[in-house]
Amino acid sequence: MTSSGQQPGAAGPEHERGVVPEYGYDDSTPRLSAAYIRPAVDTVLPDQASGRRVLDMGCGNGHNARWLSEKGWKVTGIDASQQGVTQARMAVPDGRFEVGEITEEFIASLNEEPFDLVISTEVVEHVYAPRIWARSAFAALRPGGMLICSTPYHGYLKNLMISLENGWDRHINPLWDGGHIKFWSPTTLRALLSEAGFGDFGFVGAGRLPYLWKSMVITARKPGAS
Repeated sequence: MTSSGQQPGAAGPEHERGVVPEYGYDDSTPRLSAAYIRPAVDTVLPDQASGRRVLDMGCGNGHNARWLSEKGWKVTGIDASQQGVTQARMAVPDGRFEVGEITEEFIASLNEEPFDLVISTEVVEHVYAPRIWARSAFAALRPGGMLICSTPYHGYLKNLMISLENGWDRHINPLWDGGHIKFWSPTTLRALLSEAGFGDFGFVGAGRLPYLWKSMVITARKPGAS
């Protein structure tokens, strides 16, 4: 999924039409969040990659897809951003990348076999209908397949610190077009995934000290044979 490439409050023709501008991808450089999210993801990533298939759900500019491809995964990616998909195709020439929204119908239209792994980093906080996102991940996986997702972390201690610093206007800035519209705790994200059919959950904090984490990485599995 994509978010605005403009500064909060910026005006332009897109705003007049009610359209959220493109993020502004012009290369496949990892976003700043990759510096702390990727090491956490690496701790839960299955060891055997050769010949196994992954769907990067909300692939952006392909920086994670390239990382996974270098590890031996066969990568398919989807994203709503044409700019992002263009960069992803250049970053991973032997992968498959398509422009589209994250829905069960769009994933079915790819005509791909079920995937061994779905990865979706810093996406679910941007979507208006997270149940569709969760059901799409579930539908994309084979029985026993694994979901790895990340999203900004929210818990009592971190939220208290934000409040003490009077930081909520900055943290949930409504002037960021296409920005974060959902705020997840481990409890609410597990509830979402459980409702979609997932089980066998895991948790890894990413960035900063424990309970002040910047993000969290949640793992879950689709029931069935591994």
